Amino acid sequence: MFEPTLFRDRERPLQIVLGGVVPAIVGAVAGILIGVSTPGYWAIAAIAAIGGVIAGVEHQDGWGGADRGVFGGLFYGIGLLVAHAIAGTHAKVSLGSFPPLYAVVTAIIGMLLGAFGGWLARTQRERHAEPLE
Repeated sequence: MFEPTLFRDRERPLQIVLGGVVPAIVGAVAGILIGVSTPGYWAIAAIAAIGGVIAGVEHQDGWGGADRGVFGGLFYGIGLLVAHAIAGTHAKVSLGSFPPLYAVVTAIIGMLLGAFGGWLARTQRERHAEPLE
């Protein structure tokens, strides 16, 4: 069975890159695309969602995945808002009536996706740890 390296066992600089920089960069790309192409924005959002689940798999359980997901989602949302503001385009997808709240929404979604990934990883470990009869 494939055992991913746990996030806590990675070197600190790699933790910073994987847990903060990558979500912020993906969010920045989404922030640029949100003013250019609706399908492009949704494609990047889908990639980010898959990344959130995969990031959760690097944790012992859903709680660890949720912790990482909330920050990944927050950095994604902030990166999106900042890049969109710098681009100065009109959003083709609604950011709501109070756009800063969008970062809170992405943090909650990230938390749920990371928790799901952590739960999947724990379930797989437990399934493979059971003795065969």
